[in-house]
Amino acid sequence: MNQRQETSLTVTRKAIFWKPCRRMTAMLWSLLFVIQFFIIGIFIYQGSFKNYVYVQLSKYQKVNEEHFDSTLENCLIRDTSEPAPKPKCPVISPYLIGYRKPVMDDEIHLVETLQKYRYAQCGGQFRPSNCEARQKAALLVPFRDRQEHLKIFINHMHPFLMRQQLEYKIYIIDLDKEIRFNRGVLLNVGFLEASKEADFDCYFLHDVDLLPEHDHNLYRCSELPRHMSVAVDKFNYRLPYLTNFGGVSAMTKDQILFVNGFSNKFSGWGGEDDDLYNRLIFHNMTVLRSMPDVSRYIMLKHDQSPPNAERFKLLRTGMERVMQDGIKNLKYKISNRTDYLLFTYINISF
Repeated sequence: MNQRQETSLTVTRKAIFWKPCRRMTAMLWSLLFVIQFFIIGIFIYQGSFKNYVYVQLSKYQKVNEEHFDSTLENCLIRDTSEPAPKPKCPVISPYLIGYRKPVMDDEIHLVETLQKYRYAQCGGQFRPSNCEARQKAALLVPFRDRQEHLKIFINHMHPFLMRQQLEYKIYIIDLDKEIRFNRGVLLNVGFLEASKEADFDCYFLHDVDLLPEHDHNLYRCSELPRHMSVAVDKFNYRLPYLTNFGGVSAMTKDQILFVNGFSNKFSGWGGEDDDLYNRLIFHNMTVLRSMPDVSRYIMLKHDQSPPNAERFKLLRTGMERVMQDGIKNLKYKISNRTDYLLFTYINISF
């Protein structure tokens, strides 16, 4: 074998040897590239996911602040035009469903409630779109540090009242924290402030921790003052005592003015609703109660406030000052008023 043949054989052997090596090397580089691309992709995805979550949380917080921690611009733009004439709503709404257990989830968010019940207008008011409501009502809700209850209440009451084809507005009335809670004063203020805004046919004196279970419990006023919350689960759905007029009651403007509203003396828990009942009896008015199988309510759990030690004495002397202690002599000032989308908030001081 000559030298040229040996050289050619050596080159052929090297080619045969290095060809699979080059293929393996190329495969390794391709694999490394894919792994590197995959790792980089993971970091990019994680960063994007973290940014997405952050953006969503920031967006949620911003929406929450815009809707419930400040006055919205669209709440400042009020529709003052007269609605077009519509037929009267039926006496019994076709949208009633009867009994429905209230949702009492602590995870309720008002932003989600707003999205579900966006037909509510600024300030927590609503009117049926296809007919004229038979009554226009104001829900007056005394309030003190019950944010969790408020979310549940608002989430439940809007659809409940909408199904009844009621025109209504919800007022949340609060007292400066330095002042001892006074339910009677807050309801008196709610009545006076609501009366300045509109000529309501009915005023509901409504605790924030009571949720109606049956929408055949119609939120309407009659010729007699109505006690709505006759059957509450806390009391085994029975009236705790015959003169009870607390929890949820309904009165017309004339009825409230006739008895001079609530006494302003009952600071702390208890007594103001019994005093109001005494005022009704004093003025020869009869209390109307709904049927207990319909007027059922669930009471949200809460710690009871310290009782008013003076309530029994005030009850004994209540009728001596009925005309001097009430709406007619109440003096207060508005510390804050905010028209949120699902309710109107009023904070007062003296």
